[in-house]
Amino acid sequence: MNPVISVMLAVADADEAARWYERALGARQLWNLGGVVGLEIEGAPFFLGQPEGNGWDTPSVLGNRTVRIEVFVDDPDAFIARATTAGADGSVDVIRDHETPWGTHRQGGFIDPYGHLWLVGDRSPLSSHP
Repeated sequence: MNPVISVMLAVADADEAARWYERALGARQLWNLGGVVGLEIEGAPFFLGQPEGNGWDTPSVLGNRTVRIEVFVDDPDAFIARATTAGADGSVDVIRDHETPWGTHRQGGFIDPYGHLWLVGDRSPLSSHP
């Protein structure tokens, strides 16, 4: 078995949000059911859902973040810059080098226009380390 783990982000308008993620993060739309949209970034799937009537809600309605999305890419600086240029708030976690048991890990973050926290780092945590 080779499981794939994904996340569904609560957004008030899935079509509008999908357009932002496509422009800001380079996402590609997989499908759109009207109110629920499947996207992927370089093969990593994620979903957008309008929560009304489903027992969950958006970060803006709840007044707090509901999830932390972690993305591992070759160039975290460029990924974050693209998002902030498109309107994300990059002040939450300025990109910097973190010392870890396996060496330097470069990571920073942003909050997208829908209230979701994204942490973006290099791929160093994706391997086994003693």
